Amino acid sequence: MNIVLVEPEIPPNTGNVARLCAATRSVLHLVEPFGFQLDDKQLKRAGMDYWEQLVWHRWKNWQAFVEAVPTGSRLWMVESKGPLRYSEARFSPDDYLVFGRETAGLPTSILEHHRENWLRIPMFNPQSRSLNLSNCVGLVLYEALRQNGFEGEVRG
Repeated sequence: MNIVLVEPEIPPNTGNVARLCAATRSVLHLVEPFGFQLDDKQLKRAGMDYWEQLVWHRWKNWQAFVEAVPTGSRLWMVESKGPLRYSEARFSPDDYLVFGRETAGLPTSILEHHRENWLRIPMFNPQSRSLNLSNCVGLVLYEALRQNGFEGEVRG
């Protein structure tokens, strides 16, 4: 699987996602601009020593990322108000799960361009704004992995 963080702002969230990607052998794509420096101590602390086990790419902007996505690959936009629940999607191993900034989410232009692949995570409290980014990535990634039979799982 591929995890895409578009303009991430909070170092510990990105570090946690990096650790998750390393543990699941998912590729992490970080799309600039970032709200932190990549040498941030909080980023490294959250990712622990998993950065060495991680396959990741840094992209200058959304357009550079999109141009590098292989033809036929699907981008799934995970953002509130999406027409589909993430559990209704049918994921393939080479799909890209795309998440936006912690404070603003994904730009409307990106969401509208990918409306058929715009997913939401159900919320039940109308006063809650959102869930934590790294929790959202974990929820959707593990559903995608489950649908693909947890291929490559290592049992200890």
